[in-house]
Amino acid sequence: MIKTRQLFGTDGIRSVAGKYPLDQPTVYAIGCALGKWAKKTAAGGHAEIVIGMDTRESGPWIAEMVAGGAAQYGVNVRFAGLVTTPGIAYLTRTRDFVAGVMISASHNPFEDNGIKVFGHDGYKLSDDRELEMETVIFQVLANAEVPKPAVLTVDEGLDAAYVDFLASSFEGTLTGKKFVLDCANGACSHLAPELFHRLGAEVVALSMEPDGRNINLGCGALHPERLQKAVVDAGADAGVAFDGDADRAILVSASGKIVDGDQMLLIAARALKAAGKLPGNVVVATVMSNMGLEVALEAEGIRLDRTPVGDKYVLEEMIRTGAAIGGEQSGHVIFHEYATTGDGMLTAMRIVEQMAKTGKTLDELAAGLEIYPQRLVNVRVREKKPMSDIPPVMEAIRECEDYFHGKGRVLVRYSGTESLARVMVEGPELLHVERFAESVAAVLRHELGA
Repeated sequence: MIKTRQLFGTDGIRSVAGKYPLDQPTVYAIGCALGKWAKKTAAGGHAEIVIGMDTRESGPWIAEMVAGGAAQYGVNVRFAGLVTTPGIAYLTRTRDFVAGVMISASHNPFEDNGIKVFGHDGYKLSDDRELEMETVIFQVLANAEVPKPAVLTVDEGLDAAYVDFLASSFEGTLTGKKFVLDCANGACSHLAPELFHRLGAEVVALSMEPDGRNINLGCGALHPERLQKAVVDAGADAGVAFDGDADRAILVSASGKIVDGDQMLLIAARALKAAGKLPGNVVVATVMSNMGLEVALEAEGIRLDRTPVGDKYVLEEMIRTGAAIGGEQSGHVIFHEYATTGDGMLTAMRIVEQMAKTGKTLDELAAGLEIYPQRLVNVRVREKKPMSDIPPVMEAIRECEDYFHGKGRVLVRYSGTESLARVMVEGPELLHVERFAESVAAVLRHELGA
């Protein structure tokens, strides 16, 4: 019988802070499991890990518990304090750390938190490695060991090294340009403004006063409305909104228009191809990226490879094909030359770098992408039966595909976390997009509706 993971999901361990599996005994046990693995795999027996966190009020005690558990196995911990998720990935792969731990729940509200573990290569641990750690975690819990939290002191040089790396990768200067940064009261609150200042920009900073509970609260990448107004009011060249752990970014042009992940992929792909740095002339995105991106890339002689929803699948496909860039509409973009994960600050830099190099505005750089109308309909279902086993649904899908004849598409998939089927229809005309989305959803309701 194949064992499945009980604690680790697609993005580490995530829950409401203080409740299982993020209660103190389990978090301590996670630290023990990490320490045992780190000690076993460390060269010469000397094992050191790095821990970072975002601004949630639960972050410090979770960090102390993880560090305390690791210390029981003789593993040394260096504490980066407030730093981004990609910052931890960078530090882990560029220094002598066996592993890196990021304590964050990304774009979730402050009540939630999470533990994500990176190996020395900067990638998330394999499913098998996480399963191995879970065995140790449950053993520690069964022994009812009393948690022994560690006392941690922030090593200020760690996040500084990450910012140094980002700044050193920038070609040109932002002198004479103004940017508005919405830091989501999160992990990049002190890092992003510093980076843009170092590159010569004038910075207007928003949502950079974290209090432990206001992370992502009505701000950041999930709520760019405030940033849109601020960019126009300030007469800025552009704006950037990050999420809580700054692994994604959404941009806003001087005219107040949102520039999402699809548009950033187009801008970056054009630049990479022109520089001879786009292997295979391919870009990786998920099935949710707009068809307009596919059309725009095709016009540039660039192929779009699609994956299931999730940055995990994007990264896997990039590694498999050797692609230089991939990402999602959400602004989670991976520049594989520089990083092993999505990085909002790095993404913003690569895009504004093109503004500096070309002298073009963000609107001009994003030109050529015609956004096809999309309609998404959720249908609550009583079971998740394979679509291929439901002839009426397949017939409704075929009818839609026949009508669009390659100039539109229909995607029907089940939610991974809820009892929902999601119907997404995309095409050149909103009227027909809406009509087919509703017709396919109606058939689903009739066949599987809860």
